[in-house]
Amino acid sequence: MCEQPPRRLDRLTACGEPGRPAVTFRSETLTYRELADRVSRVAHGLHGLGVRRGDRVAVWAEKRTETVVALLAVAAAGGVLVPLNPVYRPRQVRHVLADCAPRVVITTEERRAGVLGALAPDSSVAHVVSFGTAGWQALESTEPPVPGAPVPGAGDVIDDDVAAILYTSGSTGPPKGVVLSHRNLLAGAASVAEYLGHTREDVVLAVLPLSFDAGFSQLTTALVAGAHVVLVNYLRAREVVRLCARHRVTGLTCVPPLWLQLAEQDWPAESTAALRYFANTGGRMPRTTLAALRDIFPAADPYLMYGLTEAFRSTYLDPAEAGRRPDSIGRAVPNAEVLVVRPDGTPCAPGEHGELVHRGALVALGYWNDPERTAQRFRPAPGRPPTGRPEIAVWSGDTVYRDEEGFLYFVGRDDEMIKTSGYRVSPTEIEEAAYATGLAAEAVAFGAEDPRLGSHIVLAAARSADAAAASAEDLSRALARELPAYMMPRRIELLPRLPRTANGKFDRVRLRETLRRAARPAPPAGPAPPAGHPEHTRKAEEELPC
Repeated sequence: MCEQPPRRLDRLTACGEPGRPAVTFRSETLTYRELADRVSRVAHGLHGLGVRRGDRVAVWAEKRTETVVALLAVAAAGGVLVPLNPVYRPRQVRHVLADCAPRVVITTEERRAGVLGALAPDSSVAHVVSFGTAGWQALESTEPPVPGAPVPGAGDVIDDDVAAILYTSGSTGPPKGVVLSHRNLLAGAASVAEYLGHTREDVVLAVLPLSFDAGFSQLTTALVAGAHVVLVNYLRAREVVRLCARHRVTGLTCVPPLWLQLAEQDWPAESTAALRYFANTGGRMPRTTLAALRDIFPAADPYLMYGLTEAFRSTYLDPAEAGRRPDSIGRAVPNAEVLVVRPDGTPCAPGEHGELVHRGALVALGYWNDPERTAQRFRPAPGRPPTGRPEIAVWSGDTVYRDEEGFLYFVGRDDEMIKTSGYRVSPTEIEEAAYATGLAAEAVAFGAEDPRLGSHIVLAAARSADAAAASAEDLSRALARELPAYMMPRRIELLPRLPRTANGKFDRVRLRETLRRAARPAPPAGPAPPAGHPEHTRKAEEELPC
């Protein structure tokens, strides 16, 4: 762990011994000294492009060493990093770029045309820089005036300043940007690294995408401890097995769908020999999967975690309790307090259902450019003494209860969010995409229980007047041009008209129950094959949350 806790995200490069490995991707490894040098150069290069304190810089790329350098360099330049989901389609890229108004976009050459096509005529973007091109090489060759010199103006950045905007699906509408300070990210990194016991001897395999809060955490929790992080863009489960052996991986965090696939692999002794812990996030791990993993990794501690982007990580279950309480989400992480309260803010009794409220240094600053939703989710912490300025906590919207010994259990959400493959997916976003195809006049999306994914997405739609002959397959093909794979409905039902409630709204409860009763064991609609099918893991990160 850093002897002097860093106050800015880019200072993580100083937490490791200069000559030790910091980041590896394929055959390239950067030491902490090399990472710090490249971050400094790119930061000064970004300043030369006009990036100033508070300017947003979007990074749209898969995991690679340049991506890590870019993310940290934005912070070193005093900017605000905005990592985009690598599997976004143009629809989502267009929304994020319009919403956060970045000055610079850093991407890959393969994605450059997609970025340019997503820019509005009055876009704020002044530069689009692609890895491997002259523009990126110019950034990396920028010489600081003095080795280690801060970027002009960036030295005044403090830990309460905005460091990042992470986009996540909301209960309504397109993705919303969660605004995080340097303090949020660094306090979260220190908290998770503490209970996972990270040291400079650890090797963390970063399987989850860096645009996902838990994926970004794999990077920061490794660096804050001076550990070695190995990047992988997930293609096949067996590749994870191979890399665990090659790099003698000590820490592995995944989401339930990937754990299901990993539990089905053959794990030779050399792949499990060094593993010290395995951790689950992004949804409940089935008991049978947990039992299988404990057999595969008998010497590794299991960590079951719960979190939300608005507070990074909230709870974890002590490995010693995993056998006794496999359904529990544990207790609060270090440097956080988790409350279970009634609607009026008073504490719930043991066994009583209430809303999970998280207070402490990990609570985000709010939603970007959305004061109304910020006011709904970020509210004064309950039960705190009245002072000049109320402490703001995040009211999660999740229903939980606490047992007599203080262990928490997840019950459900108070909105219509769909939890699939570790992602939180907005039904509204799927419905809007269905309308955008021109084939649907009415659309309702919801989640259906799925033993592998947590939930899979079901779409009920009524054809538009101009698409009377359209089939479910036609709608699925059209949606595939609008939505990432993880948002694609596995089942599409076309109805003459969707049912309404008495006040004229779509009757989601009745529709869900009707389709549940009518469900039959048939192949899923659309191009997305069932979980576990070889095509299901064809494309990197399409089953992983970002």
